[in-house]
Formats: sequence, structure tokens, C-alpha cells
Amino acid sequence: MSPFLVFALYGAVTVGLAWLLAGHMHRVFTGRRVWSSPLIAPVERAFLSAAGVTAGRGQTWSGYAMAVLVFNLAGFLLLYAILRLQGMLPWNPQGIGPMAPDLAFNTAISFVTNTNWQAYSGEVQLSYLSQMVGLTVQNFVSAATGMAVAVAIVRGFAAKGDGRLGNFWVDATRAVLYILLPLSILAAVVLIWQGVPQSLSAYVRATTLEGAGQIIAQGPAAAQIAIKQLGTNGGGFFGVNSAHPLENPTILSNMIQSVYLLLIPVAFCFLFGRMVGDRRQGWAIFAAMGVLFVAGLLLMNAPEQAGNPALTQATGITGPNMEGKEVRLGATLSVLWAEATTAASNGSVNAMHDSFMPLSGLVMMLNMQVGEVIFGGVGSGLYGMLLYVVLAVFLAGLMVGRTPEYLGKKIEGREVTLSVLAFLSMPLGILVFGALSVVIPAGLAAVQDAGPHGLSEVLYAYSSATGNNGSAFGGFGAAAPFHTTLQGIAMILGRYAIIVPMLAVAGSLALKSPVPATAGTFPTHGPLFVLLLVITVLILGALTFFPALVLGPIAEHVSMLGGQTF
Repeated sequence: MSPFLVFALYGAVTVGLAWLLAGHMHRVFTGRRVWSSPLIAPVERAFLSAAGVTAGRGQTWSGYAMAVLVFNLAGFLLLYAILRLQGMLPWNPQGIGPMAPDLAFNTAISFVTNTNWQAYSGEVQLSYLSQMVGLTVQNFVSAATGMAVAVAIVRGFAAKGDGRLGNFWVDATRAVLYILLPLSILAAVVLIWQGVPQSLSAYVRATTLEGAGQIIAQGPAAAQIAIKQLGTNGGGFFGVNSAHPLENPTILSNMIQSVYLLLIPVAFCFLFGRMVGDRRQGWAIFAAMGVLFVAGLLLMNAPEQAGNPALTQATGITGPNMEGKEVRLGATLSVLWAEATTAASNGSVNAMHDSFMPLSGLVMMLNMQVGEVIFGGVGSGLYGMLLYVVLAVFLAGLMVGRTPEYLGKKIEGREVTLSVLAFLSMPLGILVFGALSVVIPAGLAAVQDAGPHGLSEVLYAYSSATGNNGSAFGGFGAAAPFHTTLQGIAMILGRYAIIVPMLAVAGSLALKSPVPATAGTFPTHGPLFVLLLVITVLILGALTFFPALVLGPIAEHVSMLGGQTF
């Protein structure tokens, strides 16, 4: 089947399902009855009552932000304790010991921030209890955190002067019970049908045809894989993630997981239009994200389908670049997954990104470096793009010589300043921390390859950590204590240095009453605004990292054309 037909079919299915899901999400987050209310509403009321939360009591932006931070801190401490004590805890048939302190810190931060960066191999270093009670639980609640924050920020943009953004505890509870849990159960059942294990039995000892012994890892994998994709978490049950045949056994399982990668992020675009009372606004944001996504997909597909010119010159054989890819999936499905996972803040992989062509690596890094706003993570993609919307509207106001407005709210100095502060977290985590990694011997020791590809390993690692993605170039020694610690800090920066300022922006806008549109109001739902938004993302996001990218993947591509590889 033609790659373009595969891409078109994938896009049609994902967008269609996301449109339907957006309607359900709108009813959930506005407190209206949905099809599952008779079953789930009593559970919701029981949870909120036990926590002493009143559903109708809204929070200011500072109260909402404090609730997010306290909840996430508690999750970090609990997960860290589980990882450090797993050797003494039940559901550990392989007798796996405690995780090292620095690695436990990195892993706990990773899953709490929805990054799911893995500097470990799950089947070797984690017990079943750590996978289920530790990681899988955080997959749900970290995703719910992003969704709740996005909904609160949208309420701020749509509010009419009351200053309230909703209640974090209510929003997060509803996100889990009404959206994440039902969809995850559905996907887990399908994955079990396709051959993904869901068991608490010990690993299986087998004898190969040659007579050698082999241990086949299994465990409660299907449940974790379902939410890792739906919640844009990405952390695999097995070390090689979705390239593992027990994590992604068939073409059907691959396509279902690919759709789940983007399902909720795309739905958030349409949810935004519904919540602000103008669906055209949601379509405009979807269009900007879609243009960037398709451009990245096509730019990645071309070099992967063409193959490595050095190999063609040496052998005379032409064909797709299959290094590091599963033969059962091929180049087309590997490219689609790589574009989706780096655009969606997911981080799961069905092929080794280290083996992609240099220009493909460039696209993947750019997807993360712009803040993963090309659909992005569940919730985080939308509020990250709203950061660019504020800046784009500000630039438009400068060009037309009037106070910028968005959805009838005046965008003033406070909102622009907060948006710029949030934006600066990305270059700080990527460029500053990346620079430390290539000048400090302890950081440089983790780099496997020489030349520009070695720099790409570092750039990719810190783009992934700061962007809360979680994927990596395979040659990078992520388990080194220097990087487990520094990347843990980068993950915190990339998550909360954007959440808190954007909640503050929403809180500021929530205090403003909308003003009627006039003939001089710049429309924010048409093609011109979409173009301006795309340009803003590219100029502010991409050009910030252009000098570093020239020395990394671009230099590697030029060298490859000259016959030199790394």
C-alpha cells in the first residue's frame, strides 16, 4: 500500500474519532450527564466526598497551580518509595532488587511529569508491582493532570470576569474515570486479543531449536501499554518498547496504538472550540497543528523511503532505510509512528530512532524543541500551543497598530511576559543542559558516537527530557548518574515552568470581561491567523535551536552525502 494512502487513512480515522471524543469530553468537563454516568457518577461522588472536595467550588489560578504541584509531589514521593523498596514488596516473582537512588529519582520524575523517559529496561529492573502500582498509576494521573490543566486554561480564556478556573481535583477525577479508564480498558482487551500478555506469572523458560536456554519475559503488559499510548506517556513495559513483539505483536495492534497516540491531543483542539463557544477557533488551532504535522511526516518519509545513499553506492541496491526497523512493520509504519510519537509528547517507539536518517532525526528533534505543540501531550499540547497563540496575537497587534485581542480578551503586558517566561524553559533545558553534557567529562562519557551524530544524541536526549517526550537515540548512555540527575531536573523544568505561567495567563484573562469585536479586530479563526501561528511556532521554536541543529543532524546529512558516516 502506498505510504500516502496509509497516512491519509490514519489521519481520517484519528480525526474522525477525535471529533466524536471531543463531544464526550465537553460534556464530562462541564459536568453534564454522559452514557456512563449511571455507573461512574457514584464512584466520582465517593472519591470527591472522601477527599472533602466540593464539585462546584472553583479555584483561582494560584489555588489550581498549588493543587497540581502538591498532587504531583505526592505522586513522586510514592513512586520513588516503591522503586527503592520493590525488593521487599510483593508481586516480584523474579526477585528483582531495589532501583538505584539516582535512577529511581529519574524514573519517578519521569512518570510524574508524563515524560516516561526510561534509563532502565523494564523486564530486568522492575517488579510487577512497580510496573502496575507505580508506573501504570502514574500513567493515569499524570495524563489526568495535563488534561485538567488544559481544561482550566481554556476556562480562563473563555471566562467572563469571575477569575475562577474550575477545581483541579474534580477535573482530574473526571479525566480518569470518564475518559482515560474506559478507553484504556477497551484498548487493553483488544491488545490481549492480539497477543499482548496480561499475567502475574513468572517469566517463561524455553529451549530454542538449537537447544539453547531462553527466558521469555511476560507480565501485566497490556494494561500498561493501553494507557501509555492513550495518555501520551510512552513508557514501555519492555526495554525496547513497542518494537517488542509482545508489546506490539501485529499490524492491527500497531495501528490501534498509533491512533491512540494522537486521539486525545487532536480531540483537545475540537474541545477548545466547544468550550470557548466558537468552534472555528478550535479548527484554526487544529489546522496549524495539522500543517506542521503533515510537513514533518512528509519530510521524514522522503529520506527513509529513499534509503541510505552510502549503502546504495556501495551495493547498488536501492530501497527504504530498514536499519533499526522491524521487518514486520516496514519503513512506512515506522515513519508514521516516529512522527506521531515525537509530535505527541508520547515517546514510545516501534523502531530505533538512532538508526533513522539524519534529516529524519532533525524532524523528530524539531517536533520536541518547539514545545511539542504539534498536537502534543494530552492537554499539554493545547496549552503549549495557546502559549504561541498569545505571542502570535501580540505580534499581529504590533503589525496592525492596536491592542492585541483573543476571544474578546485584551492581551497585555502581563500575559505576554508570562508566555515568554514559559517559552524560555525549552531553550534553557535543551541548550544549557545540553551544553553542560558536552563539556563536563561525566556527561560526555555517555555519548556513543563521534562527530555530529554524537551531538545529535545529546540534543535529542535533552529535547526529549525538557519536552516531556521520553524517546532517545539508542546510543546515548542515559543511565549514567550525571544524566539521570540532570535530565530529572530538565523534566521538572519542561513540565512545571510551562504549567504555572500558563495557569497565571489563564487567571489573568479570567478576570477580564470580553469586549465586542469591531471592524479593526484581527480575526483568529481564518487562514491568515493559521499562517501567522505556524510562522510564530517556526520562528520562535525552530530558529532558537537552528545553530545547534546545523552542527548536529544537518552536518551529519552533508557529511553522509560526502561519503562520511558516524
